[in-house]
Amino acid sequence: MVGLKPPEVPPTTAVKLLGAGTAACFADLLTFPLDTAKVRLQIQGENQAARSAQYRGVLGTILTMVRNEGPRSPYNGLVAGLQRQMSFASIRIGLYDSVKQLYTPKGSDHSSITTRILAGCTTGAMAVTCAQPTDVVKVRFQASIHAGPGSNRKYSGTMDAYRTIAREEGVRGLWKGILPNITRNAIVNCAEMVTYDVIKEKVLDYHLLTDNLPCHFVSAFGAGFCATVVASPVDVVKTRYMNSPPGQYQNPLDCMLKTVTQEGPTAFYKGFTPSFLRLGSWNVVMFVSYEQLKRALMKVQMLRESPF
Repeated sequence: MVGLKPPEVPPTTAVKLLGAGTAACFADLLTFPLDTAKVRLQIQGENQAARSAQYRGVLGTILTMVRNEGPRSPYNGLVAGLQRQMSFASIRIGLYDSVKQLYTPKGSDHSSITTRILAGCTTGAMAVTCAQPTDVVKVRFQASIHAGPGSNRKYSGTMDAYRTIAREEGVRGLWKGILPNITRNAIVNCAEMVTYDVIKEKVLDYHLLTDNLPCHFVSAFGAGFCATVVASPVDVVKTRYMNSPPGQYQNPLDCMLKTVTQEGPTAFYKGFTPSFLRLGSWNVVMFVSYEQLKRALMKVQMLRESPF
């Protein structure tokens, strides 16, 4: 057996919420530079500031950022990113099993694909609604090009970014791009959670692997690949719209039409490689950590409740 053994008692909702948020933060810490590289590649060609630094590939983008903006630049927006994961991942991942059971007909032993997709859409939409301001601030920081100590930065810090956006664009500015983000995260959540759920279930049903780290790794890798393929076009529109100054795009549909008109349909897959590297590695780290954290937290809870 690799890793902690599955608990005899199913994890509670509180354990799932805490485990999902913590695991997602850990995954973000390890993969955040890939996410920043993805954002820079997605907005490249969109405006003059983005054109000033030409990025080529994942490693080239990160190296260019470090050379031009300093070694901390790949982690721009990390604080907002961690705030996002604690609210966002806790809901979309931590509540997935509970919502899936809610949608499953009474007396049924297994949840259908349709039920799982509905559960993924529901928790994804709920999570975005709560965490959208943190995502807007994260994207703004990741997209901002900082030329050095003498250059001006629009935001002095994470809390200043929340205040500045609310002051200049209104409170609605913090929820800018919520519709493409709901669409994007409903797709991503379905692809991630349903794929992980189904692969893990089939691997265990056919006794290919036991419920341990290798099983979680295979399931998470498949989930990351599927999520990247289906969500990349929506992710590009979401990133560009959320990062755009007031008036550049009328709405997400206008952003999509301008992107395809000016740059062609391949623009929707800009940053695909870092997206896959990021989502693939993020899913592996997150799901493996999540499974182990659930077991560790349940073990601690059972020890505290034990009379001996």
